[in-house]
Amino acid sequence: MKTKGKLYFSVFWVLLGVVLIALGVAGVADNFWSGMGGGMMGVGIAQLIRFRRVEKDPEYREKRQIQEGDERNLFIQGKAWQWTATVFIVTAGIGVVVFRLIGQDLLSLAASCAVGYLVLLYWICWLILQKKY
Repeated sequence: MKTKGKLYFSVFWVLLGVVLIALGVAGVADNFWSGMGGGMMGVGIAQLIRFRRVEKDPEYREKRQIQEGDERNLFIQGKAWQWTATVFIVTAGIGVVVFRLIGQDLLSLAASCAVGYLVLLYWICWLILQKKY
């Protein structure tokens, strides 16, 4: 478990969240950015709490290490990503057609670009993994 890097990253999320909230309160940024800062701060705090629990509780730490390295969990995680990508491509593909039919050309283009990007990314990852394995 690379806990030191995770700790620094969690602190980064909290600090970035504080900065974005401060910019929102000062009127420099709009509500979107201050809300984004609140979300980032919340994620960072939750990760810090989990990190502290892993550090303080050896039983919990061992349980987490087993869960993270368990082949069944890794297989399920890979399958979940596979299903997610498939559902996204099909949904966005349908969206391309539906948006075009209702005259929302910009949304159709955005959905089309998202599908194209995901397929391109899949192809690149496939080439890399084919050479690796």
